[in-house]
Formats: sequence, structure tokens, C-alpha cells
Amino acid sequence: MTSSSKAPRVITEIEGPVARVWLNRPDKLNGLDLDMMEQLTAAAKALRANTAVRVVVIEGRGDSFCAGLDFAATAKESKLRIARMALPNPFRGTNGFQECFWAWRNLPMPVIAITRGHVLGGGIQLALACDFRFSTPDCRWSVLEAKWGLIPDMTGTIPLGELVGVDVAKRLTMTGEIISGEQAQAYGLVTGVDAAPEKLAQELIDAIIARSPDSVAASKRLLNLAQHGSIRSAFSRERWFQLAMFRTKNATISRQAGMKGESPKFGPRVFK
Repeated sequence: MTSSSKAPRVITEIEGPVARVWLNRPDKLNGLDLDMMEQLTAAAKALRANTAVRVVVIEGRGDSFCAGLDFAATAKESKLRIARMALPNPFRGTNGFQECFWAWRNLPMPVIAITRGHVLGGGIQLALACDFRFSTPDCRWSVLEAKWGLIPDMTGTIPLGELVGVDVAKRLTMTGEIISGEQAQAYGLVTGVDAAPEKLAQELIDAIIARSPDSVAASKRLLNLAQHGSIRSAFSRERWFQLAMFRTKNATISRQAGMKGESPKFGPRVFK
């Protein structure tokens, strides 16, 4: 059965400058099947092309963000489909299982995860692919692959290593222990914790959309790339990105509004 004959696994709702992306398998705790993974990649691709979207928010329908890979559903898939997903793309360097998460990290606009219930296995790797994560205190986080004798292989090791010390990253990956949203924040995995995490997310959304969409996009890419590579290349990117900012209309709008003490009214993002 193909995804076209099922309820959509991923739903995108655009409200002005904010896109809200919903994982839509609440009866399965938003467990990941191949249809959901393919639709996540497609949703990210569509949002990349939308220069009017300033911020993306990812949430799960129902009581959980994402409980990880749905092994039962995946086991029913054809070997050919799984093999195609596992085959790496020679141009982008990811396979289908990886691209459905890495595509969100590579979006030019910030991506915020709002989590409740379960953030397990593939779910934590999706949350880590986002730029910010807001969680309920009792949310359950785990690099659960260790329970099945596996490792995280959906790009999660890169942001995990960036956010926490290598000892904590190894502990979480080797043990698969389940931690609360509060403990996840203490480790550095979570940006903020609240019983109503959407309030924290909205505060950040309001702050982001008050700034130039081009400088926001450039800042995201600059800081993502700064985690890897040489200091020399990081300094070079700073110079080139800043030159690109000076050439954007949105930078002019920012300066003029700032000098007049007014709120800027930005045009579409041009930085890609």
C-alpha cells in the first residue's frame, strides 16, 4: 500500500510567516514508517522553496512527539523499498533514512521542535535536527537504539556531539537510558522546559521574525558550519556572508527602521 492511499503522515500548515509541521500518526505515538520519512523529506523540500516562511515548528499530533522507528510497519515493507531508502545519494551524502532529518537542519529558516510524551530513537534524532527544542518537564527522551543493539544512524550523532560533552553523548548512546525533559535540558539537549512549551516557542518565534530573514538564515548556516572545519574557513565564511548581507534589501530595511525607531517590515528571504 502506498502513502497516497493512507492518511497523510506529515501535515504542513502555514500561518503567515510560520509553518507548523505535524507528525500525524497519533495512534502509533507518531512512530516512523517509510511513508512518514518520505513525507518529512518532501515537506522540508517544499518549505525550502517558500521564501515567505520565517520559522518552522515541528510537533506531534496526540500525546507524543515521536516514539522512534515503527519496526513492525517497516518489517512489512518490500526489501526493494528499504534498499532504496538505505542507498546513499552520491550528491548530498545522505540516504533516505538520514535525509528525512538532515533536510530540516539544512533549511535556511530556524526549525523549532515542541515535544511531549516520547522523544525516542528516531524521534530524538529528528528533534536534534531542529535548531531549538522546547519540552514538557516529564517528556521522555532516549537514544533508544542501544536497547536493540543498534546505533543512531539518522544523522543524530552530529548534533548530539555538538550539544553535549562527548562523555554525555557516549553515555546516552551506549546505554539508551531514558531521561526527562528537565534532565535533557540539564544535559544541553533541550532549549527550554515548561508545562506549556508552546509558550516558550512563541516567545522565540516573535523574537526571530522581528529580525531580517536573510541575517537569520545566514546566522544559522554560519553557526552550523562553524562546528566543523578549520578556523580559517570559518573566518572566510564570516566575511563572505557579511558581504552578502550588506547587499540585501532586508538589511537596508533593518537599518532604516532602526534609525527611525520603527518596526521593520521585511520582504521575502533571498539568502539561500
